[in-house]
Amino acid sequence: MKPFVIHEDDVEYRFDGVSGPKYLMRGPRSDFGMVILTPGEDFQTHYHRQVEENFFTLSGEVDIYIKGEKITLRPGDLCHVPPMHPHYLINNGDVPWKAIFVKVPYDPKDKVDVDWLPGQPQPEIG
Repeated sequence: MKPFVIHEDDVEYRFDGVSGPKYLMRGPRSDFGMVILTPGEDFQTHYHRQVEENFFTLSGEVDIYIKGEKITLRPGDLCHVPPMHPHYLINNGDVPWKAIFVKVPYDPKDKVDVDWLPGQPQPEIG
């Protein structure tokens, strides 16, 4: 892979181009992207078998539930989510949440969606 430069405006966000995740780099060893969740917007519970995921909050706040435990991320917070840890994100605030995410190692087929919302019993995974 050759060195390159990309500007975040060159890539659209997944949810109607204005929110959700967007990847600025995919592979060969890691994923790097941005994510925006607007007030009230969430991202489905999921986990990764081998991939670890990291979120660095730039602005706004988000509630992330990791294995059912709620953590509120604020600007400057870095959250590390190890493999096999289901996580769910929701913006309960009144301004958009914007963050950087990094996933390593690169494995685009490693995401497992889980049918879970806060207040429900934790699902068995594996």
